[in-house]
Amino acid sequence: MDPFTLYNAETAPQDSKPLLENSQQAFGMIPNLHAVMAAAPELLQAYQQAHSLFQNTSFNDDELTVVWQTINVEHECHYCVPAHTAIANTAGVGADITAALRDGTPLPAKLEALRTFTLKMVRQRGRVSEQDIDAFIGAGFTQRQVLEVILGIAQKVMSNYTNHIAETPLDPPFAKFTWQQSPA
Repeated sequence: MDPFTLYNAETAPQDSKPLLENSQQAFGMIPNLHAVMAAAPELLQAYQQAHSLFQNTSFNDDELTVVWQTINVEHECHYCVPAHTAIANTAGVGADITAALRDGTPLPAKLEALRTFTLKMVRQRGRVSEQDIDAFIGAGFTQRQVLEVILGIAQKVMSNYTNHIAETPLDPPFAKFTWQQSPA
């Protein structure tokens, strides 16, 4: 298999050029994930929109990070775990939270409930029990947030699966956060 192309604003398909310009403005660079996705403008557009929508949910920065990283770690995404570590650092998420998510160690109770619920949603493909939902809500979350977890999963499926297939190379700013799944 030939490596997937990393497009830039000049080489990308016409419909991807403005999307890559958005990436450049938002991140100060074109992340390699976006450079790969540019081959399919609809995918890149859907991913950018899902990312923006998920950032505007009722979750705070710690909670957004828990949902993203829980999915990234579960999917063993070599690219997104480091990328979201960098994003978490920029957002001021505590290093203890980031480390616990990367290493699979316990989080504070409410965040652990969010990780547990997110994992059940991913592993059970949304077929969680009434007791699972009640436990999530009992931890201080809402029905709205049950549904917002689904949006986070949709976003991460697009990126994690793309990275698996394309073997997306890490961008230099993320390289210091390289991650591998801990042996079970």
